[in-house]
Parts: sequence; structure tokens; C-alpha cells
Amino acid sequence: MSENYNMSMRKFLKQVGVTSQQEIEKALRDAPAGSGPFAVRATITIEGLGLTHTVDGTLKAEAAE
Repeated sequence: MSENYNMSMRKFLKQVGVTSQQEIEKALRDAPAGSGPFAVRATITIEGLGLTHTVDGTLKAEAAE
């Protein structure tokens, strides 16, 4: 793959990772103490390629201090 492809892929994935983490952390901060764990799903879609990729997981909120 070309260097332009590699750079655009890295830039996109970094943006997805950083912005997703910020939004998830904000939501977890606002969650009631002791709630969770939370099911989480991330979906990447590239319409022009007919691609849909989904990752499922579980997030556990930090224990209240």
C-alpha cells in the first residue's frame, strides 16, 4: 500500500480512537456510581466498499472511592 494510504489510515484510526475514548469517558463519569458493566459496540462502515466491521466488548466503570 502507498504511503498516502498508510497516513490516511493512521489519521482516521487515531481520530476514531481519541474521540471515542473521550466520549466514553464522559459517559462513564456521568453514570450512576456502581452501575455497569456496559456492553459496547463499535461499527466501522465504508459504504463505497460495502464493508461493515463491528467489534463488541464490555466496559467496566471504575470503582467509587
